[in-house]
Amino acid sequence: MLVKKILLSICSIFMGTATFFAQSEEIRWIKFEQLEDSLFVKPKKVFIFFNAEWCGYCKKMEQAAFKDPKIVSLLNSNYHTVKMDVETADTIVFDGQRYINNELGKKRAPIHQIPKLLASRETLPFSIPAIILLDAEFIVQSRYFEYMSPKQLYSILAKRKTGYSRAK
Repeated sequence: MLVKKILLSICSIFMGTATFFAQSEEIRWIKFEQLEDSLFVKPKKVFIFFNAEWCGYCKKMEQAAFKDPKIVSLLNSNYHTVKMDVETADTIVFDGQRYINNELGKKRAPIHQIPKLLASRETLPFSIPAIILLDAEFIVQSRYFEYMSPKQLYSILAKRKTGYSRAK
């Protein structure tokens, strides 16, 4: 009986530790500069989150949606996940092209060329948060320009995992 109690105690400690580590897993974000190499080594879908330091809804998504264990699991398993500050001053080379933020010093909120290229809409001004979903060949599949609750984001990612697509 004592051996059984000890084994149960050890199992519960192990399960508690496993649950803690599962819950503390985070999204494995990469920089846009790392994306080309990542796609070469392991082709898979791409999830890009464009944000800015001043964006309240971006921060809210980071604290809610991007901490949800189901979302973290889906993103880490199925996507290369990129987080990019739209106001970065970095020069980024991707697919042999050089991209810069040519609005630095000219505008109050200077937008880098990459978010403008991937997240601009013809009849609407540029806005964040912006999420861009691309396939393994780097073709845009869907674009979203709003705060998404964990439930909304999970729904989109779960549908995309099963092959359903809804491009915007």
